[in-house]
Amino acid sequence: MKHLSILCTVILISTMSYAQFQVSVSTGYAIGSAGMKLGEETNVNGTKNSYGSYGEGANVQIRGTYFFNKSFGADLAFGYLNGSDQTVSKITVPNTDIEAIARARAFGASASMVYRFNNNIYGRFGALIKAGGKTEAVVYNKTTFTQEQADANSLPFGSYTETNYIEDYHGQFPLGFVAALGYKYDLNETFSLFVEGEYYGISLKRKDSEISEFNTNIILPHGTVAVSGLYTIDNLPAGYSKKTTYVDDLPSSNTDTSKKLAQKVPYSSFGINFGITYKFKFSDKNNL
Repeated sequence: MKHLSILCTVILISTMSYAQFQVSVSTGYAIGSAGMKLGEETNVNGTKNSYGSYGEGANVQIRGTYFFNKSFGADLAFGYLNGSDQTVSKITVPNTDIEAIARARAFGASASMVYRFNNNIYGRFGALIKAGGKTEAVVYNKTTFTQEQADANSLPFGSYTETNYIEDYHGQFPLGFVAALGYKYDLNETFSLFVEGEYYGISLKRKDSEISEFNTNIILPHGTVAVSGLYTIDNLPAGYSKKTTYVDDLPSSNTDTSKKLAQKVPYSSFGINFGITYKFKFSDKNNL
């Protein structure tokens, strides 16, 4: 017991003598990895799939890292992803023009272990969660009236409806992993610059969605608005629900448009980050 106490004391003193805390701020850009099907693009010649990941886009991060010794440390990070537009649906056929894109606006957090191979090269690996935010879908739909429809509504031929709406998607609590390999350059004993390659492996199962904006106008062939606000967020057309819940099972007789089958969407990505680190020294024995 005495020997164990002495060993623990030695380890504690050694850890304290090498302890170092640092704070880093970075920004970067990631591209989608292992892209999954997000939608389809259709024109008069045919249909093709659209692939991607909602993890693509620009990000900012702030992280705190505590090193126990010269090699090993623990890292806690928080970040924000400003996702790039991903095509969900694009239809260009006679009388119909639809374009729907979606993009992530997400907050995330990670906890990792850090290993320094030498004074310049390091790696980290840990767990990743999506802490908040949404996937925002922006939809444009232009539908031209047929001659019969135009006549029935006393409109000149070539008139059309133009619909714009935004739908926000939220997901269940996800758990993924993060891995990075980086290189740092010391400017002095306090500040250093770094560049790193970072991989996120995570997907999100949808929980619900809500239409936040909706408007449909009737427009004449020369562009004049004939009817403004034919449909609005408070007066949605048939087939639309302000809030939708995603479930794993639906009966074959279901006619409730507010319920849809759940699906997983990808957020995995590989990116490059650039940043600056500030190191706090806890003792004169630090030489890290």
